Amino acid sequence: MKTIRHKLALAVLIALVTSCNNITPKPINEQTEKTVKAKDILGNPEYIAISYGGYRMTSRDHQPTLEELKEDLQILQAMGIKVLRTYNVQLPHANNILKAIRALKKEDSSFEMYVMLGAWIDCLNAWSDLEPNHEIESPTNAAEIDRAVALANEFPDIVKVIAVGNEAMVKWATSYYVQPDVILKWVNHLQQLKSEGALSEDLWITTSDNFASWGGGEKQYHVKALEELIAAVDYLSVHTYPMHDTHYNPSFWGVFGNENERTHLEQIESAMARAAKYAIAQHDSVVSYVKSLGLDKPIHIGETGWASSSNGLYGHNGSKATDEYKQALYYTHMREWTNREQMSCFYFEAFDEPWKDAANTGGSENHFGLFTVDGQAKYALWQLVDQKTFENLTRGGNPITKTYNGDKAVLLMEVLPPPSKGKVLVK
Repeated sequence: MKTIRHKLALAVLIALVTSCNNITPKPINEQTEKTVKAKDILGNPEYIAISYGGYRMTSRDHQPTLEELKEDLQILQAMGIKVLRTYNVQLPHANNILKAIRALKKEDSSFEMYVMLGAWIDCLNAWSDLEPNHEIESPTNAAEIDRAVALANEFPDIVKVIAVGNEAMVKWATSYYVQPDVILKWVNHLQQLKSEGALSEDLWITTSDNFASWGGGEKQYHVKALEELIAAVDYLSVHTYPMHDTHYNPSFWGVFGNENERTHLEQIESAMARAAKYAIAQHDSVVSYVKSLGLDKPIHIGETGWASSSNGLYGHNGSKATDEYKQALYYTHMREWTNREQMSCFYFEAFDEPWKDAANTGGSENHFGLFTVDGQAKYALWQLVDQKTFENLTRGGNPITKTYNGDKAVLLMEVLPPPSKGKVLVK
């Protein structure tokens, strides 16, 4: 019996070995690859989001190279960024970002980054010498949507959201805005492609626009097409910019009443806390409007930011809103609020982009980045530099160092409190 048992055990062992040898092992990348959906990313504080443009020159004719994009993405990954927002697919930039992410994933299986892919939408005659016709869309929009669909299908592991238009409905975008029915048309088109299997059903569709355009502002925006749009999108991507309203609607901005007795830094801290509450109130106004329609949709912050410099309306001769100290306070407030509320915040923006106001190097639009063009970390990120987060990383060959040579006293010499209002602010 003992011999028989040995023979049976040996036969079982041989069968197991043969079976294992017939199994084809999966490639390492396939074994470690995880499927991540938009619903897993948005609102998850482990997937920090940011708006990203890699342009380093004063014209977008100079497209960043693949190596430059990889350089930027590694910097962002080091600070915990895992989701990027892009703005159009007319230019090679977004396509090249996707290629750079794919290349980095092949080089390092632990590299993880996803994209909210923007498709730019215009009205007829936008950005031309002709009068913009806001009632008719540009004939170029269809090709832009087609390009976005093609990229989403080519990079399904990276593209998790398509945003139809950027601030394309807000009335102050006088060069190009369209009516909500245009955005609705393309959102419905993309949702139809999802239902037909021509796009991943896990891909989320939205449009990214000012809080007013989402119904949180004037009643002129409260039209039937907007109601249908809110019902059609997978979530609302809402923009809020208190910095601009330090000039246009400074109800919250200033040194009020007994705040005049405080130190300048205390005055600034109070003003920036109110700026954060102002942003939250704009978000809440959208929430209220959506609820008034009997709808329930996720809402995330598609853009918010604070420039670190301005030689115009927001600078020392204007509302005195822009400097690195105030930018850092606003960044912290926004991250803390959105993480607490389980919302994504595509903070605007990662790096300064000098093309945005090429004719005026001191213009605020050039200075929304958390990094300068040459790779210096602004005050909001100084602590990460101290923690050696960016060790061995460079931008344009420059190591990641602090602005102002890390001297806070020198930085604060350029920081001014908001204008004194001489009255008590109504809470």
